Amino acid sequence: MPDSPGFIPPHGHYQELLSYQKAEVVYDLTFRFCQRFLSKGDRTVDQMVQAARSGKQNIVEGSKASGTSKETEIKLTNVARASLEELLVDYQDFLRVRDLKLWTKDSAEAQFVRKLGQQPDGTYETYRTYVETRPGEVVANIAICLIHQTNYLLDQQIRRLEQDFVKEGGMRERMTRARLQHRNKRRSENEE
Repeated sequence: MPDSPGFIPPHGHYQELLSYQKAEVVYDLTFRFCQRFLSKGDRTVDQMVQAARSGKQNIVEGSKASGTSKETEIKLTNVARASLEELLVDYQDFLRVRDLKLWTKDSAEAQFVRKLGQQPDGTYETYRTYVETRPGEVVANIAICLIHQTNYLLDQQIRRLEQDFVKEGGMRERMTRARLQHRNKRRSENEE
């Protein structure tokens, strides 16, 4: 047995990622929003739910693939980010075409949602009361706040992944290092 760990690093702990936790809340909120405020059969429902799902699921897939492909992890994390950006525009469209108010970033309401997001639980339960009892204008704005938070986290995550790749390389580099370490170890054992 080699003394050093293999060349595939630990990976797949997506549940611990704050970006994943927020994306899961965005999905749950979007699912309920569509049930409450959009007509069954409206194509927008499918698009919004799929964009929210894609945001969440691509974080999962990227995290699981990260052990063997940093390129895939970066790509899928960026797909998650792009899907949530699409969803953000859907919520903004919902407000715009109905002449409803879009909260400003510094509004008291947006600040309240940000404060909710700092609670340790961080699940949909934190938002359930507001999402299931408030009008569409409020719920859409809550979703917009949460998507902005999630996108911020994904942007940070993508930058970090890029830095890690530049610093450590990808699978091929790790494989080469592991092989060279193994050869060097065998040489030094044979010389003794």
